[in-house]
Amino acid sequence: MLRTLAGQSSATIMSARNLCSKAASSRLQGKVAVVTASTDGIGYAIAERLGQEGAKVVVSSRKEQNVAKAVEQLTKAGLQVTGIKCHVANAEDRKALFKKAVEKYGGVDILVSNAAVNPEVGAVLDASESAWDKIFEVNVKCAFLLAKEALPYIRQRKGGSIVFVSSIAGFQPFSLLGAYSVSKTALLGLTKAASQDLASENIRVNCIAPGIIRTKFSAALHESQSAQEAALATIPMKRFGESKEIAGVCAFLVSDDASYITGETIIASGGMPSRL
Repeated sequence: MLRTLAGQSSATIMSARNLCSKAASSRLQGKVAVVTASTDGIGYAIAERLGQEGAKVVVSSRKEQNVAKAVEQLTKAGLQVTGIKCHVANAEDRKALFKKAVEKYGGVDILVSNAAVNPEVGAVLDASESAWDKIFEVNVKCAFLLAKEALPYIRQRKGGSIVFVSSIAGFQPFSLLGAYSVSKTALLGLTKAASQDLASENIRVNCIAPGIIRTKFSAALHESQSAQEAALATIPMKRFGESKEIAGVCAFLVSDDASYITGETIIASGGMPSRL
């Protein structure tokens, strides 16, 4: 049954892909965006979409070869993109990331904090201390530090936008992703607190909570038939999301179309349970 429903949704998926692949406008013309973990999956799709809408984009990844490949692909597509190796847990790398944006494009208007790790699976109270520390260092502390370090540059532009990429697991924890889920819940609070502090400065802070998106990061949830069926059973739309669908949400949030939205989390999960 689930396989049939997933098959029937193929036309819907293609329609979504086609819609998301067409930049709606040049509403980000003149903006400079820094996107972390942006050489694959959701991060890459976000970088691509922001570039399609006119932004100059700085992509980054822990591996130099991945950065070079992404920059080549996006540049060939006619986008204004540069890149730099950046491990978000490395202070010098973070400093170099923003320096690159300023030297290449003159400033920073947009930060999309997308980097995340999940070194082990299991219930939250079964997590090892080392895994807990690693998850919270990258998923929460580094998101905080990136926003903190981007802030002076955004202030120089007299306004801008910060987007944290959380997860549906931040609302409804996944039993095998206990510590990861809690880290994603923390981003919801960071979004709320930072947005209140920065609202009077015309700096908006929002969050995206994707559901199960078909990426390498989520491969364990869709590679095998049994895992796929179990995951699809939790999704009312009976299909996995595509990275470009999340990119469209991000492009909206950092544009003037969302000029009166701050402190919010947009859930894009195909109807998975989240909140009232």
